[in-house]
Amino acid sequence: MKFRPCIDLHSGQVKQIVGSTLSDDKQNALTATQSSVEAENFSTDKPASDFAVMYKDDGLTGGHVIMLGPGNQDAAKSALEAYPQGLQIGGGITSSNASEWLSYGASHVIVTSFVFHNGQIDFDRLNGLVDQIGKDRLVLDLSCRRKVGDTTGPYFVVTDRWQTYTDVEVNEETLKMLGGYCAEFLVHGVENEGKRCGILEDLVQLLGKYSPVPVTYAGGVQGLDDLDRVKTLGNGNVDLTIGSALDCFGGDIKYDDVVAWHKKEN
Repeated sequence: MKFRPCIDLHSGQVKQIVGSTLSDDKQNALTATQSSVEAENFSTDKPASDFAVMYKDDGLTGGHVIMLGPGNQDAAKSALEAYPQGLQIGGGITSSNASEWLSYGASHVIVTSFVFHNGQIDFDRLNGLVDQIGKDRLVLDLSCRRKVGDTTGPYFVVTDRWQTYTDVEVNEETLKMLGGYCAEFLVHGVENEGKRCGILEDLVQLLGKYSPVPVTYAGGVQGLDDLDRVKTLGNGNVDLTIGSALDCFGGDIKYDDVVAWHKKEN
């Protein structure tokens, strides 16, 4: 099991945002009670490239840069240039720009909305992307949440900055089928993302049991012991991203302690 670092970009800045509050406007929000203003846990004027250099110096691989909306391309490029082949890139990736982002130094592109189109898996788009860049450079983002008001039901893939539900359930069948098209999965537990309220244990177990490819989970980490918890629940098959809870993003988990845990395990 590995710790996978992250760089989340919003309006050109490195930020940590509560995932369930992302919206373009009030009409497009997931529920009518949500504000159109994103809830920020952290923001900084420190350039994205500085974080990339830190991850490079600490020997952390397989991290991701996520562009949350427009205005992030320059910051994302700077991070990829600072750590070529060390970071994946996601956010608005399509067949028209995937190769371009790989040329900027991304090890993989992360795709959600382009493939999960109109609530369904668009296999024409998926096959075209695989033909274009190869499955070994493709990460499918299966970030998911339960339906509003459902606390025990299945998780469904959400797109458009986690605003739009698809009909795609994250389950054994979906994981095994989509694993044939990509190198990895990235899965944010959207309901807990950025809240430091604990991981979604049943989701981690599901991923660890059924994913045929490496998978990275993010969402809800609140303490260093969550690393051991994910290792156990995920059968050692689920890697972990930590964002808001890290001290480098304003949290109280020491980044250096997480790096030390990672190096001990790997």
